Amino acid sequence: MQNQIQLLKVITFTALVIVAAPALRGDDTKGLPSHGRLQTALKNVVAGGNNGGFGLNMWATIVNRDGVVVAVAFSGSQRGDQWPGSRVISAQKANTANAFSLKGLALSTANLYSAVQPGGSLFGLQESNPVDTSVAYGGASEDYGKSSDPMVGKKIGGVNVFGGGLALYDTAGNIVGGLGVSGDSSCADHIIAWKIRHTLNLDNVPGGVSATGDDNIVFDIAPDSFGHPVSASGWGHPLTSAAALTISTNLPTAYPIGPNP
Repeated sequence: MQNQIQLLKVITFTALVIVAAPALRGDDTKGLPSHGRLQTALKNVVAGGNNGGFGLNMWATIVNRDGVVVAVAFSGSQRGDQWPGSRVISAQKANTANAFSLKGLALSTANLYSAVQPGGSLFGLQESNPVDTSVAYGGASEDYGKSSDPMVGKKIGGVNVFGGGLALYDTAGNIVGGLGVSGDSSCADHIIAWKIRHTLNLDNVPGGVSATGDDNIVFDIAPDSFGHPVSASGWGHPLTSAAALTISTNLPTAYPIGPNP
């Protein structure tokens, strides 16, 4: 009898887990790309080059508006072809861009760099909303970057404050989640993310802090009279290459925000 009671408890618990599990996925993945579509866009942008970095392979993650991971992909042939640590960083960036953007204002992770430095208006932000390490490093490594990636369906958390994270906006201007890209220089990460978002037609950005009124990366950091780097706007990001400056400056023209037909 005792064994039967214990078995009944196990069955009941298992049933509850099975019923509850789908709720972890959130209920707002409509309109967000599948793993296959994200991976194709990532591979094409990386292979296309002219991204202002080292030409490395990349990780990309998409979260929905609730911060639940929807897809994780990489551009190489296997997971070891890109920096292993960039998988979680891409998820952090996706979470950050979604968490700190609104329907009326988009902030890229690049926009947050100066604001979180000592004395900045958002100093300490990077310590908030820590990564859930059980989500980030759980599951089988061989599933990383696949449709079965263990992060999918779970909230990753994390705040990252350099280039590569962008909020996602549908054709109606609704914010639906975030995209994070990692694996190259921080400026290249931003450029690649911008191109991917444009490809996915999720770049109907309502407004931002850049000179072009969007969430493009801002390069206005210069030394003050004491030699300390200061952003004139408060939203500046360090420049990693002259090529990145040219490419990123032209992003709003070459890959304009707004819904495609």
